[in-house]
Amino acid sequence: MGEVYHLYRGGFPQEIKKEGENVMEVKESAEKAQQTQEQRASEDGYPESREELIELLKQKEAEAKQNKDLMLRYAAEVENLKKSFKREKEEYFKYALETFMKELLPFIDNLERALEATKSTQDVKALVEGIELTLKGLIQTLEKFGLKQFEVAIGESFRPDLHEALAVEETHEHPEGTVVRTFQKGYTLHNRVIRPALVSVAKKPSENNTSEASNSDVKQN
Repeated sequence: MGEVYHLYRGGFPQEIKKEGENVMEVKESAEKAQQTQEQRASEDGYPESREELIELLKQKEAEAKQNKDLMLRYAAEVENLKKSFKREKEEYFKYALETFMKELLPFIDNLERALEATKSTQDVKALVEGIELTLKGLIQTLEKFGLKQFEVAIGESFRPDLHEALAVEETHEHPEGTVVRTFQKGYTLHNRVIRPALVSVAKKPSENNTSEASNSDVKQN
């Protein structure tokens, strides 16, 4: 007994429970676990039987089909809207200048009458006055749509944003870098330059040209 007691230093082992009692405990634990699982499934809305699961799957399939039909319908509607917007955009750009063109038609009529009048009238002054009035009215109409004409004053400083130098002239009459001649007027559309004025810019004469001009004056004297 001394050796046996040495193996169980904590004292004699407790009495082993009967086999029938262990089986009952396992069965009770399994039943409790199943009840807990069923309770959780019931709380989460999960089906408790195979029939309920099949019915739930059928419902989900019907919902998925309905959602797919809605998606296809919305996709078709979006595609139709895109086509409609594209047609409207094309129509807008196609006829955007309709009002502008209608405003120009009277001036075309007046110019045609002026050309017709040149064949029969001898009153050139009246014809010129009519053309001037037509041109003035045309410019005023263009200004209604944001187009403005600008002139360049002689002696004005050259500005690359408004002017385009077509030539350079050597002169003592104007400072270097100023405009000495205008070949073509400029135009702006809503304050943006769409055509710069064509000008000639002053340049200081070179020393050779100055000395030659002085010699020429001396010989003439």
